[in-house]
Amino acid sequence: MAKYDVAIIGSGPGGYVAAIRAGELGLKTVVVEKDPFLGGTCLHVGCIPTKVLLHHADVYDHFKNGEELGFEVSGLKINWANVLARKDKIVKKHAKGIEFLFKKNKVEWVQGWGRYEGPGKVSVEKDGKTSIIEANNVLMVSGSEARALPGIEPDHTTILTNRSILELPAIPKTLIVVGAGAVGVEFASIYNSFGTQVTILEALPRVVPVEDEEISTELEKTFRKKNIQIFTSSKVESVKKDAAGVTVSFKDKDGKAQSLQAEKLLLAVGRKPMTENCGLEKSKAKLDRGFVNVSPTMETDEKGLYAIGDIVAGMPQLAHAAMMEGIIAVTTIAGKPTKPLLRTRIPNATYCEPQIGSIGLTEKEAIAAGHQVKTGKFPFVGNSKATILGNHGGFIKVVSDEKYGEILGIHIIGPLATEILSEAAAVLHLEGTIDDMMHMVHAHPTVWEGMGDAFASVRGLQINV
Repeated sequence: MAKYDVAIIGSGPGGYVAAIRAGELGLKTVVVEKDPFLGGTCLHVGCIPTKVLLHHADVYDHFKNGEELGFEVSGLKINWANVLARKDKIVKKHAKGIEFLFKKNKVEWVQGWGRYEGPGKVSVEKDGKTSIIEANNVLMVSGSEARALPGIEPDHTTILTNRSILELPAIPKTLIVVGAGAVGVEFASIYNSFGTQVTILEALPRVVPVEDEEISTELEKTFRKKNIQIFTSSKVESVKKDAAGVTVSFKDKDGKAQSLQAEKLLLAVGRKPMTENCGLEKSKAKLDRGFVNVSPTMETDEKGLYAIGDIVAGMPQLAHAAMMEGIIAVTTIAGKPTKPLLRTRIPNATYCEPQIGSIGLTEKEAIAAGHQVKTGKFPFVGNSKATILGNHGGFIKVVSDEKYGEILGIHIIGPLATEILSEAAAVLHLEGTIDDMMHMVHAHPTVWEGMGDAFASVRGLQINV
């Protein structure tokens, strides 16, 4: 008989949430983690430390604009060492919190490199020694790592990734960001607030390309007002290091050769699945460009082998997606009923300034899916709480089916967008309609009440604009 009901390889958000839920469901569980700490990329070098820096940047922006708020601020300085220390303190606190939750739910964990060794077996390699764990089920949560551009490898001092930029000993005067997805625009926002001259290079025609086109347009307009230089439809040709930092040669959208110089370069061109050297070649699991194909219950083509998180084909590489995927997998293993995860029910949250929150279909996707689309849009300039916050740019856009009023997508850019996104997620999860939401009472004055006006705007009945 196997010693464990489930062995989980990886302790990132998907892994640790799956492990805790497995413990709650009475499954004997073990987690294999390559690092000497729990939490994975998201906690240590991704979501959490990045959002700490974004919060500090937001606070700094408030101080810089203190006069408008009635405060006389003088001698304002950034103590960068203290900023980094607080970031590390928060990360360590939450890593310890995961350890506590493992103990509470009787989840064991071992350090080492985990590999699938065939049905019911996981090998753990550490310090040149290998041990075997036996489990009835195996859950692969190996995560992802930053992609590089061909011929341009990060050195982590001048050419940076999302990991090494978190450890910069000083704020650079100039920064080039290659890639305008969530990682790129968040770091552009952080360092712009701290006084860095930031330039963004994006190969696609618009920034945040997975978002609705109107969101991309608004973000680009706002970034340009903040003096962030943006080149879209631009292809990086080469990067050369020099005494001053880096020189980036690229072709702009008109095919014209250009070059830029900066102290630092951040590569933010996406993430690749870490499925090599994980033993999947010993299984029947099918891979697509390194991503693992799974069933609605997250099981691979190998019975008893599950995969979740950034390695799953067809799903977004988001911590909260991995968390729900993990819950679905272990609930299935426990023999209890569960529901499949729909991609259109997974929210996107980007924490640049202005914030972006979205869920469901964009207007273009809804039309392509055959819907007769009707949209509504409410600008935050008409929201009193946004004015109080001194942050009334942006809007809420609702995409709906005209015939039945079904809400197909909600796209937000502006103050607290990642928080008021919660209502949007609930509406889509419960398959709400425009008429349902027009009868919902929204508290006043809140940024959140802008959602009410946004739904009403589909019918041309918004109040505050």
